[in-house]
Amino acid sequence: MPVPVRPTSAAAADLIAAHDWYELRSPGLGKDFVRRVDAAVFHLVRHPELFPPVHRGLRRVLVRRFPYAVFYRIDPDAIRLVAVLHCRMDPGILNDRR
Repeated sequence: MPVPVRPTSAAAADLIAAHDWYELRSPGLGKDFVRRVDAAVFHLVRHPELFPPVHRGLRRVLVRRFPYAVFYRIDPDAIRLVAVLHCRMDPGILNDRR
């Protein structure tokens, strides 16, 4: 049985903001971004421990084609998506997200 994925409201807001930014640059690019994030999440659900902790116990999976990463933690009952951040952003932003 697959482990449930529970995004935080901050991670959902990150995804929406990035989608909107890409969509403004080129129609359809935002949808492609979301598809690539979904693929990364699908991969981490299948192999959650494949990606090592990178920041205060949070793990990271990179998004193909886009300079973004999905940060998550493995809880006993679910995988919690904490952030969807551009790779150039300061990881210190994650200190306030738990």
